[in-house]
Amino acid sequence: MNGERTLPLHGLTVLEFTHAVMGPSAGLVLADLGATVVHVEPPEGDATRRLRGMGTGFFSYFNRNKQSLAVDLKHPDGLALIDRLLATADVLVENFGPGTMDRLGLGYEVLSARWPRLIYCSLKGFMPGPYEQRHAMDEVVQMMGGLAYMTGPPGMPLRAGTSVVDITGGMFGVLGVLAALHERTTTERGQLVRAALFETTAFLMGQHMAHGALSRQPVPPMPARISPWSVYRTFTPADGDAVFIGLVSDRHWQRFCRAFERPDLAEDPTLTTNNARIEHRDRVLPELERLIGGFSRADVIARCEQADIPFAPIARTEDLFDDPQLNGGAGLLETQLDATTRAKLPRTPLELDGRTLPLRRDPPAIGADSVDIARRAGFDDAVITAWIAAGVLAAPDPAFPTPDPS
Repeated sequence: MNGERTLPLHGLTVLEFTHAVMGPSAGLVLADLGATVVHVEPPEGDATRRLRGMGTGFFSYFNRNKQSLAVDLKHPDGLALIDRLLATADVLVENFGPGTMDRLGLGYEVLSARWPRLIYCSLKGFMPGPYEQRHAMDEVVQMMGGLAYMTGPPGMPLRAGTSVVDITGGMFGVLGVLAALHERTTTERGQLVRAALFETTAFLMGQHMAHGALSRQPVPPMPARISPWSVYRTFTPADGDAVFIGLVSDRHWQRFCRAFERPDLAEDPTLTTNNARIEHRDRVLPELERLIGGFSRADVIARCEQADIPFAPIARTEDLFDDPQLNGGAGLLETQLDATTRAKLPRTPLELDGRTLPLRRDPPAIGADSVDIARRAGFDDAVITAWIAAGVLAAPDPAFPTPDPS
């Protein structure tokens, strides 16, 4: 397993004031790259831990390789601990609501004046502008940014099937942090890094905006689009469970026809080019539907692989746990999600000079590192004991039991 010291961000300290997905996803990538990331949460724990429905698992996935400091930021003693930690921190990441960090006395202007080397990454719903004070969530900006319109069929806007904007926005935050770290090597100064959900959505929509500008036509939703490829869709084999097949070159077409034993289609002079097949799509696609419908799903997959053409079985979430590529290629990390559940979850999909990014710590329990962090910050056990008794600090440490909230 890769040693922690070989990871590129080893030695970097990040204080993470985050919840839900956008902020934690930024911290996750920084932590996977080797930074010491301290997830700051209230004594009762980050509310993300208690989400149900489709929010179940948010905390477990986005908080591996991090430490937990459970502290009351509204208490002067809690802020005194944070103040001590900021003195040695390289990066602060926050995605609280507009104005929250300022009300806590932890806004950028205040902190940068005291610690000019601090890189302050602020992740919000909107960048500066007319919407800046609005609250936003992934689905909100997918709707207002056109992504939901482009995803669903006409008249039925549909959010994407994952928190794509939250995660991508967090990744943009990481890009900004890495750029600021590089710049700090020459300037010796940190800076404010901003990323936002709405502007991230607009970036994702840029290809469609360019299409609209060049075509001078309203851009249709993806389910209603006119594909530039003659064959680029799902087909249903004899035993069900559709398979996507994309033939995006004339070589693909020839190899497909050979693999499925249809030399007549390969030799048809009216179908020799992609554009010709588009002109005859009304004839070609029904014929391919009948052809694919005569084979089992396994046979379709085997023939497509043999033909070396783009294809994909339609996978469900649960299929990924046993995916041969993810397992054979070390794409999954065995992680303890709670007291009784271990599962394989995706690693950050990077390889650096042959090194993958390992699991160094399972997602932390509430306040798992509170005592150790406070001790390293220079506070003695008598102070820490008093803080725990007063509810300023939570710590599941046998020597410092967390008071019963009842």
